[in-house]
Amino acid sequence: MSRYKVLLFDLDGTLLDTAPGIIRIVRYTMEKMGLEEPAEIRRFLGPPLFRSMKDFCGLDDERAWEAVRIYREKYPVDGLLESERFDGVEDLLGTLKDIGYVLGVATSKPEPFARNLLEHFDMAKYFTFIGGSGVDGARDTKREVIEYVLEALNVTDRSRVLMIGDRQHDIIGANECGLESLYVLWGYGSREEAKECGAPAIAETPADCRKYIMSQI
Repeated sequence: MSRYKVLLFDLDGTLLDTAPGIIRIVRYTMEKMGLEEPAEIRRFLGPPLFRSMKDFCGLDDERAWEAVRIYREKYPVDGLLESERFDGVEDLLGTLKDIGYVLGVATSKPEPFARNLLEHFDMAKYFTFIGGSGVDGARDTKREVIEYVLEALNVTDRSRVLMIGDRQHDIIGANECGLESLYVLWGYGSREEAKECGAPAIAETPADCRKYIMSQI
C-alpha cells in the first residue's frame, strides 16, 4: 500500500456516467419552472444542484429550492438508473479494496439516490461508507459532504486520505478539508478546469489512478 489509507470517491462522472439521466431531468425541471434551458447544460454535471440553479439560471433561493424539489421528485423515478459504467472503474475499486484501502463515497448527490444507484450497479460492496447530501437540503457543499464522510469513517489522520473526483468542486472541497486530491479526466471535467482549480495531480484513466495512488509512498 501507499501512504494513503482512506480513498474517497466522487460519484457522478467518477464512479458512474450519470449524465443522460441528470441532463434529461434538468430539462424537465426547466420546462416545469417555465425557464429557458441555460447554455452549456452539461455544467449541471457535478456541482450541487441548488447552487447550479442559482449560478446558471439566476434563480433566487426560493425558486432554486423549488427547482431542486421538482428535480428530486422526478429523478429517482425516471432518471436515476439512466446511467452507464465507466470502463475500468470496477477493476480499480476491486483492486484497491483487495489491497486493503478503505473506500468511501463523498457525493453531492442525495445520499439515498447514491446508495440506490450503487446498489443497482452492484458497486456498493466496495465501499465502507456512502455519503451524500441530505434530501432536506443539508450538506449542500462538497466540504460539508466530505466532513460528514470523514466523521463516519472515524478518520483521525487526514494526511492519509485522498479525495478522487472529476470536477473542481471535488478539489476545492478537499482543499477546504485539508485533504490531498486527484482530478480524473474520464468524467465531466477537463484538463483546463483541473489547472484552473489547482488540482495537484491528474489521472486520465482508472489505470492511471491506481498507478498514482500506489506510487505515493
